[in-house]
Amino acid sequence: MATALVSTSKPHKWFSPHNFKLTLPRFSSKSKPRIPSSPTNIRSIHQEYQKVFSHFDANRDGKISSEELRAYFASIGESMSSKEAQSAVSEFDGNGDNLLEFQDFVRLMEQDEGEVNNDLKRAFEMFEADKGCGCITPRGLQLMLNRLGDVKSYQECVSMIRVFDLDGNGVLDLHEFLHMMKTSN
Repeated sequence: MATALVSTSKPHKWFSPHNFKLTLPRFSSKSKPRIPSSPTNIRSIHQEYQKVFSHFDANRDGKISSEELRAYFASIGESMSSKEAQSAVSEFDGNGDNLLEFQDFVRLMEQDEGEVNNDLKRAFEMFEADKGCGCITPRGLQLMLNRLGDVKSYQECVSMIRVFDLDGNGVLDLHEFLHMMKTSN
């Protein structure tokens, strides 16, 4: 997974709760579309966010200050200016107290997750053999892997798809592709 330097002038990477590293999204007020999650998945994500939030909340007051944000990034060897930290807090601060409460932090993470999903949607579209068909076929997977220099037989591609083909129809739809990408990390 990607590690990050938070900056509004550099392209951002994404957050991983597994290694507790976070890159803040580009600061903009535009909302991004989200892919719906199951109630079980939402609980799991909420628990991961809570773990990460607690790593940032050094003084355990239930809020993240710009100083705590900077201290966290310094602890993982990344630099963040005071201005960048304050900008991040200001962008997502819901009540104007210049602190991120848990729900503010979740909004920040969900915006970043939306950007990840958009990147994954673009990747999905690259694997569609018939553009716009809404699925990845074994043939489409084989063609793209061959283009990427990873030559696979048609049967190998059928087997690869079968692992994540939740509805058993022999192809991957966007939902199955997103599930595959998120569980493969």
